[in-house]
Amino acid sequence: MRAIVMNGFGGPEVLSWGEAPEPALGPGDVLIEVAATALNRADAVQRAGAYPPPPGASELLGLECSGRIVEVSDEVAERGDWNVGDEVCALLAGGGYAERVVVPAEQLLPVPTGFSLIEAASLPEAACTVWSTLCMPAPLEPGQTVLIHGGASGIGTFAIQLARAMGCGVAVTAGSDERLETCRELGADHLINYRDADFVEAVRAATDGRGADVVLDIVGADYLTRNVRALAVDGRVCVIGFQSGSRGELDLAAMLQRRATIRVTKLRDRPVTGPQSKQEIISAVRARVWPLIAEGSIRPAVATVAPITEAAEYHARSDAGSLPAGKVVFRVNG
Repeated sequence: MRAIVMNGFGGPEVLSWGEAPEPALGPGDVLIEVAATALNRADAVQRAGAYPPPPGASELLGLECSGRIVEVSDEVAERGDWNVGDEVCALLAGGGYAERVVVPAEQLLPVPTGFSLIEAASLPEAACTVWSTLCMPAPLEPGQTVLIHGGASGIGTFAIQLARAMGCGVAVTAGSDERLETCRELGADHLINYRDADFVEAVRAATDGRGADVVLDIVGADYLTRNVRALAVDGRVCVIGFQSGSRGELDLAAMLQRRATIRVTKLRDRPVTGPQSKQEIISAVRARVWPLIAEGSIRPAVATVAPITEAAEYHARSDAGSLPAGKVVFRVNG
């Protein structure tokens, strides 16, 4: 089997298209012939050696894919919920940058009605991350204001659309007017160029001094204090990334004044089944988010489609901060 393999940890130069072991089908698994996968920041962090896969997961990069089922375990065959030939997309713990990947059947989603395998490859990681972060355990409520940092990222572009579809107002930060225009086209109400403006003041001005009910943060340490200051009373900060580091000061008095909550969450190493598991998240996404995609309230924000053999080039662009707004999808088979 061919795949993107790593010659140690480091920069994009450690990536190459080469031979990798065939994945082994286990109980409850299916084997997918990968049509496409997508670039996520976590891939670059893993490549650098700072984000190891969970025990037992593939060491290959790739946290989502689309494709066709080519083999199912006896257990899956007996259940009859997935069959050879089904077109699917999947949330992965690793292994998407390859011609074939094994995944627990609980982590499969059907390709949304009317969408291609290329478009579907961009959806599972963003959909599951955003839903589990913004809507579990406390749901978004109509009329709330959501502040999304990195609004033009793959996570951000999905979060904008989900928040809008759920009746929320949306404020976003991004580093250029071009990226902010993408956010506006997706439904963001308040556009903040973090290079030119203080997002705390901007959010408070946009909400008549009230602040944001929910902050979705991929930045981490540098934004921690300001995120709390940007909150409304009873608001919450949801941290899913640490681009500026993992250690920052926390003003407990400011949190007390707002009755604030800070929640740090991670998707990759959740259990496959059980409470707060990937199965639980996938089930909710299929029931609540997939209909929004089918009706057009949320659309895949695919910025670029490239062959998987160009993965190193796009990792370099990711490291340099020069990727286009939205998701980069890698075509693997076909």
